[in-house]
Amino acid sequence: MRRIDAIGIAFGIFVAGGMIYGLLQVAGLDSLTAGIWSQFILVAGLVGWLATYIFRVLGKNMTYNQQLQEYEDAVLEKRLNEMTPEELAKLQGELEEE
Repeated sequence: MRRIDAIGIAFGIFVAGGMIYGLLQVAGLDSLTAGIWSQFILVAGLVGWLATYIFRVLGKNMTYNQQLQEYEDAVLEKRLNEMTPEELAKLQGELEEE
């Protein structure tokens, strides 16, 4: 994620909070109650986002892990393609022994 993306997301959340506050006031809540509820909604959204982030970290479903796995697969495939037929036969024999 680029820095401008993070700034845009933060600005969007700021605007969303103001819109929620305004909608709650239009719905008939006084300014104090609307402020409390809009903060509650934003904090609940933040906690929900944090929970999804933690699940992705624990499940190793992060972009870095995916890129690392793709790189390792590409390196192994390249090494396999560079092996001579004799080396491939030897490797296959070793695998069959295990």
